[in-house]
Amino acid sequence: MRYLPLTPTDRADMLRVIGADSIDDLFVDVPESARLDGPVPGLPNHASELAVERHLSKLAAKNVAAGSVPFFLGCGAYRHHVPASVDHLIQRGEYLTAYTPYQPEIAQGTLQMLFEFQSQVARLLGCDVANASMYDGSTACWEAVTMARRVTRKAKAVFSAGVHPHYVSVATTMAKFTGDVLDVEQPELVAETDDDRVIAKIDADTSCVVVQYPDILGRIPDLKRIAEAAHAVKALLIAVVTEPVALGAIEAPGNLGADIVVGEGQSLGVGLQFGGPYVGLFACSDKLVRQMPGRLCGETVDAEGKRGFVLTLSTREQHIRREKATSNICTNSGLCALAFSIHLTLLGEKGLRQLASVNHARACAAADRLAQVPGVELVNTSFFNEFTVKLSKEARPVVRELADRGVLAGVSLGRLYPNEEALANGLVVAVTETVTDEDIEALATALEEVLA
Repeated sequence: MRYLPLTPTDRADMLRVIGADSIDDLFVDVPESARLDGPVPGLPNHASELAVERHLSKLAAKNVAAGSVPFFLGCGAYRHHVPASVDHLIQRGEYLTAYTPYQPEIAQGTLQMLFEFQSQVARLLGCDVANASMYDGSTACWEAVTMARRVTRKAKAVFSAGVHPHYVSVATTMAKFTGDVLDVEQPELVAETDDDRVIAKIDADTSCVVVQYPDILGRIPDLKRIAEAAHAVKALLIAVVTEPVALGAIEAPGNLGADIVVGEGQSLGVGLQFGGPYVGLFACSDKLVRQMPGRLCGETVDAEGKRGFVLTLSTREQHIRREKATSNICTNSGLCALAFSIHLTLLGEKGLRQLASVNHARACAAADRLAQVPGVELVNTSFFNEFTVKLSKEARPVVRELADRGVLAGVSLGRLYPNEEALANGLVVAVTETVTDEDIEALATALEEVLA
């Protein structure tokens, strides 16, 4: 059974209408050397739907589901409990769309949802205004850097060593095409953040300073101090938040002087999903809103005085002249934003603070237990739900052996920084409300055996 419903007669009729003798005539502009003359090498021929389902099920069974074993992976993607009501609500017909309509005022429900999302994100991040979401945290981070260049008319971006290397990688790739100069260094396995180094790098040519909060090792930098140094030379402070649940326990970046706050919203409402799709967060101060990328939904009243919602700002190439666009990689993730908003609504402010408290308490319990394991040295003196340990052996093979024993122990710094020998023994451990005492003991026991 073929998946395409068109019959040979259907195809012949279409070719006759467009004046082509055969399907091959449609590809005459493609060089023959680039055309396939048979099946794609390495791929099987077509099969029945049942056979494909069986094959894919066997492949899927090779994966280890996050909830099936003790799970301590983090570094930008976290396993949290998502209430069943979130999945139920986002599948309702009124909501089931991943995109903002191009005639948006027709879809009042979608606009209202995005307006509420923006309100929640702005309050969570401590900013005046937030947009209707973005692709993910890494592209949101780059958008913030380019926004800072437009605002300051300067092109040097100073990155803290604690910014996630994947975020830095995205920025480095994009900077090749824009001329931005990125000042980047690798982190050290020490308890102190690199605030002093960052401040020393700020000069009159600096457009922005990019700081992750908490950082890649779980440490918490002094944003207020860095903001003062940046503002002294009219540079902007960009705060990156990869774990929004942390903001239920620590001060919002916008309240500490950050001009732009970006991040990854996956922790709330969105499952791990093998790395995506996720939802980027982007917020800033009122004075910068005209330079903000993406879409902004606003509240108004109609001709009859009734409450309504409109697309207030839309700075993408699809909506305005290309030379006036502030971005071209900033679509919104509407369905994931909805899941984020529903989860945060169910929690409320009190629930978010309680969730953050549980996360921190679980992480403290894990850190205390792992510190008792011979060959494990706790790096952090402060953290939220993620911390770094230094092992007596290289972390990557240790993580692999623990995975074979049914424990997903964390993210090795050797994987994130493969060319940095000084970080090879580092292991980042994330502990959320889903981790039990038994999980912590299983990790500690397995580490004792592997490090012995």
